[in-house]
Amino acid sequence: MNYTATQLAAATPVTLAHRPHEDVQALFTGTLFVAFGVLMFGNAGLLTGGTTGLALLIHYTLGWNFGAVLFLVNVPFYVLAWRRMGRGFTLKTVLAVALLSGLVTLLPKVVSFGVLSPLFTAVMGGLLMGVGILMLFRHRASLGGFNVLALFLQDRFGWRAGRVQMVMDAAVLLAAFAVVDWQHVALSVLGAVMLNQTLATNHRKERYVAL
Repeated sequence: MNYTATQLAAATPVTLAHRPHEDVQALFTGTLFVAFGVLMFGNAGLLTGGTTGLALLIHYTLGWNFGAVLFLVNVPFYVLAWRRMGRGFTLKTVLAVALLSGLVTLLPKVVSFGVLSPLFTAVMGGLLMGVGILMLFRHRASLGGFNVLALFLQDRFGWRAGRVQMVMDAAVLLAAFAVVDWQHVALSVLGAVMLNQTLATNHRKERYVAL
């Protein structure tokens, strides 16, 4: 079958690199969405998954500084990101994690909640974090930890990043039984499903390649 030049051009995907100011805007906005979701979860007594959830568990049980713990638990994944995904991805990820640490500390000083339903928080907070992480993914960044591993496995084996992340998040949330009751764990799981289904639906390798 012969194709005209117009047909070939229409069938060929065009990749437009993000400009630096677009990356900055996406990193700030995406991280802000995640930080606000984390703030909602904290106020409602819920936990999130990933290394953010792991850092929260350590913070709650040992009283260690959340920002410092978040950075440290991500160190092995920074190494993976550097080796497998390049310097640009790694530097953006380190910046996003540092920004998240700062925003989680700042937001309680400028935002407070009078009424916050745990069920609403699980849904809305999960969606906010999912959209925020999605923005980071599409600008070749992440929040480190399980995000990096999920993207690597998607790139290497074609496994959906959202599905992989959901399994790893579930493992973290199971550990939450040590510090919260089962009702809050169940709602935390709902929040993780909302977050990761957002990624699984909107970040499919055959539709959008971010790496």
